[in-house]
Amino acid sequence: MAFSVLSQLSMRADRGRILRCCALALLLHPLAACGAAPQAERLREAGAMARFVPDEASRRLRAMEWEMATAPAPLRTDFLYFYSTAERGIGDLTHALALADQLVAYGRRNKDNVALAKGLIGRANTLYLREDLAASHAASFEAERVARATADVPTQIMATIAAGQSFEEQGDYPAALARLHAAVDMASRIEGDTAPLASALHVLVLLYLNMGELDKGWEAQRESLAVARKMASPGYLATALGDEYALAVEQKDFPRARRALFEALGLERGMGARQMATTTLVDMSDCYLKERRFREAQAYAAQALDAAMDVRSNNDAATARVNLGQALLGQGRLAEGKRQFEAGLATYEKQGDKPELLAVLREYGGALEHAGDYKGAVDAYDRERRLSGEIFAEQRQKALLELQQKYDAENKQRRIDALREANRAAIAALEHHRAQQRLWWLLAAVCALAAAVVGLLYRKVRRANAELEDKNRQLQRQGALDPLTLLYNRGHFQDVMNRTGDERRSTGAGAVGALFLLDLDHFKSVNDEHGHAAGDAVLRTVAHKLRQALRETDMIVRWGGEEFLAFLPDVARDGLDDVAQRILRCVAAPAADECSAAVPVSASVGFAPFPLSVGGVSLTWEQAVGLADQAMYLAKAHGRNRAYGVRGVPDAAQVSIDAIERDLEQAWRAGWVELAVVQGDAEAPVPAPG
Repeated sequence: MAFSVLSQLSMRADRGRILRCCALALLLHPLAACGAAPQAERLREAGAMARFVPDEASRRLRAMEWEMATAPAPLRTDFLYFYSTAERGIGDLTHALALADQLVAYGRRNKDNVALAKGLIGRANTLYLREDLAASHAASFEAERVARATADVPTQIMATIAAGQSFEEQGDYPAALARLHAAVDMASRIEGDTAPLASALHVLVLLYLNMGELDKGWEAQRESLAVARKMASPGYLATALGDEYALAVEQKDFPRARRALFEALGLERGMGARQMATTTLVDMSDCYLKERRFREAQAYAAQALDAAMDVRSNNDAATARVNLGQALLGQGRLAEGKRQFEAGLATYEKQGDKPELLAVLREYGGALEHAGDYKGAVDAYDRERRLSGEIFAEQRQKALLELQQKYDAENKQRRIDALREANRAAIAALEHHRAQQRLWWLLAAVCALAAAVVGLLYRKVRRANAELEDKNRQLQRQGALDPLTLLYNRGHFQDVMNRTGDERRSTGAGAVGALFLLDLDHFKSVNDEHGHAAGDAVLRTVAHKLRQALRETDMIVRWGGEEFLAFLPDVARDGLDDVAQRILRCVAAPAADECSAAVPVSASVGFAPFPLSVGGVSLTWEQAVGLADQAMYLAKAHGRNRAYGVRGVPDAAQVSIDAIERDLEQAWRAGWVELAVVQGDAEAPVPAPG
């Protein structure tokens, strides 16, 4: 049985908060430039506390508010960002958002892009904790665009991390990896300050953990831990140890997870980071619960509860009570365990966090069932179902309101009537189900044997639901992949480009995005001469070679049949020919697979940069793919095993995109468009345009 779902949810929420605030130390570098003035020194000290000791930082910054109103621009900017971060750390999200918006307005009014970028990052961080993800992502992407217009490298790193996290939350892992690797590269080049590198590596570890790439997560975590130890910073070292705990728990290496938590706890207590220490104590009790070591779990849950009351953290207190209740139930102390569980439930009911309350009720029923209190388990499951019904009704009401705003009066009324009818039917079905469950409850109260049977049935249903949820997650991942090559499929690529195309247009100086479309030469003859099994083996082999030739941040797609598409979001502008040559060579290289080793393979490639402007109009990604497709057919027409690519439009203001799309070769020969020609190995020279 899985224990302490609520503790896991709380842990993830706290880690999300750390994730959004971890770049704080990046601001301390520019602040040092203000000199050793007492005012700047006091602000620097308070800012260093905001990440790890937010309550003390908030107190100090509040005392400086009047004098900072007339401070120079750099001090004023960092004061507002530090203050917003500290308020977010103590849970005052309303004040944190107001301070971030004040910094945004200050930056816009004074045309100060550094202040504007920092304000947008603070706004994105706070909106994330308020679960307004759409607004948070918009602020992150705007912050990245604004930061790139500055010469402030630490601010650029912060904004790049924020954009990477937003891509991760949208499920676009290749784009998220590209941003976070870029942040690590930028931070590695800063001399004399390793805090930015520690922050970027911490976020990269959590991304790999979320992706299930645990080997790469451990590799990044080892580097992060080494950097933190070299810094001799207790806060950053405790954060890196927290990452080690998360990775170890995922692999069920509980002794290693506990060692990391014990070391982190000592560091946190030593520097007075009471909130961090409280969360670590909650994690410690949760770790022991997973091992079913209930006495140790009870001891640390009790410590966590005392610590949470001391720092006035309602969430940690509620989670500690739930963990304490589970530990007591696990020891057969039903009355005490139920009392602690109910106290934790009351906090979450008061806060109105229904999804988290639903999770803890489900866990409550499981703990009671495991302890043999089947009547109590039935009661907990009944409460869970009632809450689920409330959430269902609220979701339907939300959908109803969205429809009312979206459609005209006649169509709107028809859809509303249909939804109301469906809602009545759902409510009737739910009431019928509740009546059945009440009957089972009465039977359970009368006959202990019947109650035991009901408990066994619920256990089977919950196990089936858990398996179904796992299958659904697997299907969701598989829906984005081509089953033969395990590359992304065409539909997933189109969804990602339609959703994030505007954000992908941003590239650094000297860099550009690019689309490469390739088609295997004479592939039909492979199927005809060697059979379809050999053809499938060739496609799998080519897919494997493309993964080796390109970066993990590049999106590789099976476009259809024997066609493949690769989207490189960030590549050197003068390096497109080299990429095309690398693709040609990797496809034509001898295969290691026995099924396809005897089949010679080559490809014709077409490529085009993206974004690309012609006649003052920016081409859509579909138009860029169309140009790459025409270039690919030029490569086939001129002998195959080569690549043709659009380098640019020399006189873009005078050329019509319609003329280029109508006949790319004619446009090339007329000098309207510049093409690159890259031939494969062992080929005759490619004829130049007449």
